[in-house]
Amino acid sequence: MTATTESTKRKLSLLQLAEELGNVSKACKIMGYHRDTFYEVRRAFQVGGVGALVEQRRGPKNAHPNRVAPEVEEQVLALSLEFPTYGAQRIANELRLREVNVSPSGVRGVWLRHDLETRYKRLMRLEAHAQDDTVVLTEKQMELLERHSCEFRMRHVESNAPGELLNQDTFYWGTLKGVGKVYVQVVVDVFCSLAFAKVYTSKMPVTSADLLYDRVLPFYDALGVPVKAVLTDNGREYCGRPDNHPYELFLQLEDIEHRTTKVRSPRTNGFVERMNRTLLDECFRIAGRTTWYITPEEIQRDLDKFLAFYNLKRSHQGYRLKGRTPAQALREALGRKKLPPIVPKEDTQPEKAAA
Repeated sequence: MTATTESTKRKLSLLQLAEELGNVSKACKIMGYHRDTFYEVRRAFQVGGVGALVEQRRGPKNAHPNRVAPEVEEQVLALSLEFPTYGAQRIANELRLREVNVSPSGVRGVWLRHDLETRYKRLMRLEAHAQDDTVVLTEKQMELLERHSCEFRMRHVESNAPGELLNQDTFYWGTLKGVGKVYVQVVVDVFCSLAFAKVYTSKMPVTSADLLYDRVLPFYDALGVPVKAVLTDNGREYCGRPDNHPYELFLQLEDIEHRTTKVRSPRTNGFVERMNRTLLDECFRIAGRTTWYITPEEIQRDLDKFLAFYNLKRSHQGYRLKGRTPAQALREALGRKKLPPIVPKEDTQPEKAAA
């Protein structure tokens, strides 16, 4: 029922009530109308019937007299793309310096029509433009996007082939009674998001190298794909004197380039940080509520189950995979129908060929 229909029914009810009561004042008081309004309604009804009681919209239809001009709206959108964190007042001030007259409320009206009323939405619009078009972002714009979007942080890590670049990081799992602190070494292939992880009770260079030696390199050797580079942060388990640091020596022995992230910058390690968050949200926080862990081996057991699901069955929504699984993307890139076991467990079978 429209508002116009409801208004017409109320006016008819007012006329009917006044006739039944025989008292205009009392009917107006009950219905909430003024006496003058009652006589106007009655006169209109007597002259034009029910149709005369329908309220007519004032002004031309679909008119927006307060809307800014189209050319001004385009400049508001352009400036909001260039400076997505500016508020409406500052956008209006900047445009005024460019001899474009628009009020802060006019700027906000443009934002509302284009679903850009929040800073986050304007930042995501900038990210979409940077992804879809060849846009050169300023350092300030990149810092803002890094702060608000982990997906953008990962975009600065690029790889054109499997094994070309791996990301490695140390994830702090927690503490086990009688064991102490527990850590998880995580490695992710930037090209296809293929992940490897292993549980340790110490955060040492030898444990960082062990994951590569025990799981990562054997898998790529079975594929016949060389690992060319590994990207880590500047933690002590990864960085040290090249002539005596176990991790550095191992990479040299395997002829793998060691790259490190810029200090205090998340731009290049956000990729593996996102994997750490996935492990926390989808594996550890769920399994930890149904299992009372006593040994690191029990944690590794559940971690291996999740890694098998993550690599073989879980679809990824990022711009690299677009709904595919990491194993599917790897198969397509290599032109293979089968992959060697990703998680080396006795009950884990090689991935079946895709239909």
